Amino acid sequence: MSKARITIDRDFTIADVPRRLFGSFVEHMGRCVYTGIYEPGHPQADERGFRQDVLALVKEMGPTVVRYPGGNFVSGYRWEDGVGPVEDRPVRIDGAWHTIETNAFGLHEFMDWAKEADVEVMEAINLGTRGVEEARSLVEYANHPSGTYWSDLRRRNGAEQPFDIKLWCLGNELDGPWQIGGKTATEYGRLAQESAKAMKLVDPSIELVAVGSSGRSMPTFGTWENTVLTHAYDEVDFISMHAYYQEHDGDAESFLAESVDMDAFIDGVIATIDAVKAAGKHTKQVDISFDEWNVWDQVKFNDVESVEIAKAGWKKHPRLIEDTYNVTDAVVVGTLLNSLLRHGDRVKIANQAQLVNVIAPIRSEENGPAWRQTSFWPFERMARLAKGRILRLAVSAPQIETKRYGGVDAIDAAATWDEETGRVVVFVANRSLDEESDLTVDLHGLSGLRVVNAETLTIPEGGDRHTANLETTQDAVHMVPLAGAEVVDGAVRATLPPLSWSVIELA
Repeated sequence: MSKARITIDRDFTIADVPRRLFGSFVEHMGRCVYTGIYEPGHPQADERGFRQDVLALVKEMGPTVVRYPGGNFVSGYRWEDGVGPVEDRPVRIDGAWHTIETNAFGLHEFMDWAKEADVEVMEAINLGTRGVEEARSLVEYANHPSGTYWSDLRRRNGAEQPFDIKLWCLGNELDGPWQIGGKTATEYGRLAQESAKAMKLVDPSIELVAVGSSGRSMPTFGTWENTVLTHAYDEVDFISMHAYYQEHDGDAESFLAESVDMDAFIDGVIATIDAVKAAGKHTKQVDISFDEWNVWDQVKFNDVESVEIAKAGWKKHPRLIEDTYNVTDAVVVGTLLNSLLRHGDRVKIANQAQLVNVIAPIRSEENGPAWRQTSFWPFERMARLAKGRILRLAVSAPQIETKRYGGVDAIDAAATWDEETGRVVVFVANRSLDEESDLTVDLHGLSGLRVVNAETLTIPEGGDRHTANLETTQDAVHMVPLAGAEVVDGAVRATLPPLSWSVIELA
């Protein structure tokens, strides 16, 4: 058994927990919308077609904000296609995912669903094939009260009151050669600047997210952010980050260390933002919207699924990247959440992509059940329990050697302290595949606490690191009690199972 120590001090905090850090993503892709959140005729669908079994799981999971409608989809999307009488809406091809879009579900339907789910809407606009005029028209349609062409059209379409959408994405992954209407950094920077100006002239209260690099491995990473922000710094409030991780060739040690890459990625974007701020003598602070992140088997998608979809021809909502998540994936998701929380002073928004079916924590079947994937649990626990201030931790742990990152700490952690309630929550992963960790958490300035709950997600009895929640075994992996966690002489003592992500609540 290895030994690890975490030191917490009440006086060393990072920032308030940003509630938008626990966001999700609904894209018109695969079965996320159709047979995901929306399936008229399903036994558990309401009169609007919203699946109530899926909605119940969404509410349980607790996302605070949901990005919509894309994603790659948005770069070829005409928002007008998704409003008005459903029978009059055009059927279009979606070149991004080689599918048929019926437009049976659009902006009004999503706003109704978001109200039911109690989530804030993060609306993305098309800056791939469209531009300034379409962007400002959509803001007018959504947010202007009445008396103009677009606002009155919204009212005729059934929404008397404005949608009042405050958070907007200025396009999606426009640095990518796969993106419809992809652009150079200068082309996009100028378009983002002018679109932002026009949108804020319609509604000055909105917040805007500029497109950052599609990933840290992009050849233009860093220079893209610099150029875009040099043009649009004064007009935008956030710049986006996207990152997806997967296990390569059975290298579980490197996979379990991917939050090291996320940490470095975030730090690099922060450095670029602040360099532009200094060079431009700006006074406002641009922060980060990490509006796509998850575990995703991209190799399988690129080499197999995308080829199969192309061969199959144009289909309505085919199955796309419906990855099945196992114990290892869930622990990685937990460490990525830890990374985002540790950077909560600058990462103010984050969206796990996506919400249902498509690389999602929630799965559903057409005319069938809905269930929680393994990755559901770390998100649900952190979204519900992380409140108050983010604590700055000092971690001392043995090193695990990895092929990609060299030596990394066996223990990965984040923690919060709610001054109003006195509650402290520690989120901690043991990356070791085979060794328990004897953990001590020193509590400086936080006396009188006791463990009120301790849980862990780990390999279930009779299972292995590949055990997953399937339609037939929906609860194979879930949070279970972490035995033996207690406060002794002012410090928390606990034994962390190998390959685990745990939550220790103190009050």
